Amino acid sequence: MRRSAVFALSVALAVLPGTLGAAFEAPPEASPSGDVPEGSEVLFRLTDPRIRESSGLAASRLHEGIYWTHNDSGDYGAEVYAVDEDGETLATVTLTGPGVEARDWEAVSVGVDDNGDPAVFVGDIGDNFQGGWPNVRAYRFPEPRQLTDQTIEATTFTFTYEDGGRDAEAMMVDPRDGRLYVISKEVAGGVYAAPKTLDPEGPNTLTRIDSAPLYATDAAFSPDGSHYAIRTYWGATVYDAAEGVRGRSVDQVSLPESDQGESLAYSHDGTALLAGTEGEQSPVWRIPLPDSATGQAEESPDAGEESAATEQETDRAGGASALIWTGAALAALMIAAIVLLVRKT
Repeated sequence: MRRSAVFALSVALAVLPGTLGAAFEAPPEASPSGDVPEGSEVLFRLTDPRIRESSGLAASRLHEGIYWTHNDSGDYGAEVYAVDEDGETLATVTLTGPGVEARDWEAVSVGVDDNGDPAVFVGDIGDNFQGGWPNVRAYRFPEPRQLTDQTIEATTFTFTYEDGGRDAEAMMVDPRDGRLYVISKEVAGGVYAAPKTLDPEGPNTLTRIDSAPLYATDAAFSPDGSHYAIRTYWGATVYDAAEGVRGRSVDQVSLPESDQGESLAYSHDGTALLAGTEGEQSPVWRIPLPDSATGQAEESPDAGEESAATEQETDRAGGASALIWTGAALAALMIAAIVLLVRKT
C-alpha cells in the first residue's frame, strides 16, 4: 500500500472528528450556502494556447483592464503574460537575470520597486517535494509602461522559511508598504512575512505570523490595501487589513467550481474577486464582494455600542464556516485515502 495513502488516512482520522464536531456546533447561519454570490460571471477566457496552466493572476497598476498571469511548473519558459478583459494576450515579458528560472511558478503580485515605481513580483514558491528545496524565490521586474513583447532583467530575491521548507502557492504584496507575504499550502498552513526590506544578496527569512486556510492556492491584497483575501480550491476568506497582517476575518466567499482553481486577484476597483483555474481556454470569474468585505458598509448612528458584538459574531461565523469547509475537505481526503488503500490491498 502507498505510504502517502496511509499518511492521508491517518491525518484525516486524527483530525476529522474534532473538526466536524466543532463545525456541527456552529449556528445554522454560519454555514456557507455553497452557491457563488449573485452576479458572479465569467469575465473572460484565456485564449493564448501558450497559457495552459495559469496559476497566478494580478491586476496591473499602470494599465486599466490588464492582468498579469503565467504558467505553472513544466515545460515553460520564464514568461509573464499581460492579458486584457477579452482574454487576449497583449504582451509577453521574458525574464532574464541571475537566478531566474521557471522552476515552479505559483503566484504573481504587483507592488513597487526600491524607487516606489510599480513592479511585478513572480513567486517561484512551489515545492512539489514538500519542503525539499533549500529555498524559494521571487523575481521582481518593473511593470512595463508599453505593452509590447520584451525581455527584462529581473531582480531575484531568495527566501528561506524560519521553521523549515514547505510548499506554497500563494503570495501577496501589500500596496501600502510593499511588504511581501507567502502563504503555505498545508493542512495547518501559515502566513509568512518577508523582511520589510528585501535583500537581493539574501537569503531573506520568511517568518510565520498567522495561520492560514486549509490548502491555500493564492492570495491578493485589495488595490488600497484595506483588505486581503486567501483562496483555496473551494472558497476565499476575506480579511480586514486596517491594522495590517494578521487581519480579522470578515467574510467567506464561495468560488465557482473549477478543475484546478489556483489564481486569485482583486478587480481594479476592489469591489470583486477574480478567480482563475488551470487548463486550456480557462475561464477567469468575477465574483462581486459584499460591502462587509470591501469596507463600504454604512454604519447606523447608534452602531457604536453594537460594533464590538457584531465583530465577535462575524468572527464566530467566519471561523465556523472555515471549520465546515475544512471538515468537508478532510472528509474527502479520508475517502480518497480509503479508496487508495482498497485498491492497493
